Amino acid sequence: MTDTLDHSALMDRVYRLQRRFGFYDATRKYYLLARDPMIAGLRPPPGGTVLEIGCGTGRNLVHAARHHPQVRFHGIDISREMLSAAGATVARSGLQNRIRLALADAAAFDPAKTFGSAGYDRIFISYAVSMIPQWRMVVADAARRLLPGGELHVADFGDMAGFPSWFKTSMHAWLRWHHVTPRPDLFEAAAEIAASLSGASQAHRLHRDFSWIAIVRKPAV
Repeated sequence: MTDTLDHSALMDRVYRLQRRFGFYDATRKYYLLARDPMIAGLRPPPGGTVLEIGCGTGRNLVHAARHHPQVRFHGIDISREMLSAAGATVARSGLQNRIRLALADAAAFDPAKTFGSAGYDRIFISYAVSMIPQWRMVVADAARRLLPGGELHVADFGDMAGFPSWFKTSMHAWLRWHHVTPRPDLFEAAAEIAASLSGASQAHRLHRDFSWIAIVRKPAV
């Protein structure tokens, strides 16, 4: 419980000024490059339900809801600051009837208690595993919450293998300053989690490995 409170307080401190002065989304579009390709690739079934873990300002939920108009969306975040911003974003979009939000720790989230949901057709995590200390557990738990035939999509920073060493060193230093730690074993973890469910995984490397998208698919039966 103490770890959850500490991480929640950290996230509030990190994002308080950014979200209040409105430059979080304005700046992130220049380097969170895998968000929109991931959302476009979700392809949830009509009438399905999608969960975003670490919904931030709500930007992705609104974009996904507009991209997939016959689907209901849930979003959770550990930061009250970001959840407040997400609520305002959803209200401005007029999509309150299809997007529900809740304050929750991804490492201790119960969808049945929070949303009355038994599972999800799609779950996505956009640039959050690099900020979650227990990220492997969170990804594994998310995969187990998928309905039969469901998919988990994770977008985050890659290993930047296609860039010179000076760029990688500078970028990693900048990310650490923002409490972000890229996960070089993301694809391996996704493959292991998929295998534990008798499912399959996919690895998508974008922008010279600056961006990665990992997908875990749960068997239909």
